[in-house]
Amino acid sequence: MKREFIIRIVAGSMVLIGISLAYFVTIEWLLLPAFVGLNLIQSSFTKFCPLEVVLDKMEIK
Repeated sequence: MKREFIIRIVAGSMVLIGISLAYFVTIEWLLLPAFVGLNLIQSSFTKFCPLEVVLDKMEIK
């Protein structure tokens, strides 16, 4: 799998999980998709993504 594909799947999953937990558990879970969104924005400017560091350590190209 390509790294970009993995990053998009993880980001989308985290957003959906955060929204679901906010609906079913507590509203504070909305901080999770907010963090994911902010991270996506900052990574577009800085070209740094924490998930890419993890994928590097797992040697996924």
